[in-house]
Amino acid sequence: MKLFAVFGNPINHSKSPILHNFVFYKLGIDARYIRYLLESSDNFRDLFFSLGLNGANITLPYKESLVKYCDEIRGIAKNIGAINTIVREDSNLIGYNTDGIGFYKNIENENIKNALILGAGGSARVIAFVLRQHNINVNIANRNSKNLDFFHNNGFKVCLNNEIVYNESFDIIINATSSSINDSLPIPRNNLENLFSKTNIAFDLMYGRECRFLELAKIENLKRNNLKTQNIKIIDGSKMLLYQAISASSLFLNIEENIIAKPMKEMYSIINL
Repeated sequence: MKLFAVFGNPINHSKSPILHNFVFYKLGIDARYIRYLLESSDNFRDLFFSLGLNGANITLPYKESLVKYCDEIRGIAKNIGAINTIVREDSNLIGYNTDGIGFYKNIENENIKNALILGAGGSARVIAFVLRQHNINVNIANRNSKNLDFFHNNGFKVCLNNEIVYNESFDIIINATSSSINDSLPIPRNNLENLFSKTNIAFDLMYGRECRFLELAKIENLKRNNLKTQNIKIIDGSKMLLYQAISASSLFLNIEENIIAKPMKEMYSIINL
């Protein structure tokens, strides 16, 4: 039997096992996918092999710190220094990042010219690169200067949260911080309200429950309804999870994505993320 896992902290909220295990079941593959609460990135490689894993997904806060345990990094992950997928090839661990395609599938039909990403971690990196690949101007804001050097060195516009130009409009505002997991806002409420008053899309990477970031976007929509103006499109991370999982499962099983997509979308609709 093949064994796969998703590593993170926290991890109990992850719906990845439901999606991947249903694919294994529908395709008749002898495999299992589990959650694993990772307290520390120390000795991860030894842990991976001791568990007998064939592959893994990586979530917060380890997308960057686990890169060093891979023997090879492929695709966009090479540019960003962050992974969300590991595949075992014999005794080698190969790192990938499928978050970018997972994110972009949500917005590929939107007319977006500029974006503001709140947060500067691994997820923000891949989103920034994918947006730029599609000729979208990207701005990154973070609460401290940690990690902003990476974006600056790669030609992105960066600033601290208190330096955001709040009279500037962004077509999409993306919360790539852990604030929603912690039931908080990524920036002060009045500042976020100001940004939402001039945006078209609010995107939060979290999924599975209401978050304060998107709740505030809904309040902005109530104001717009009174003014009879266009609402903000509100998107959570559930379909990003779906599309990145399809790509990751394709890598795990070496099966074309279109074959993976049918059963995974079926389970996605059942659990109604």
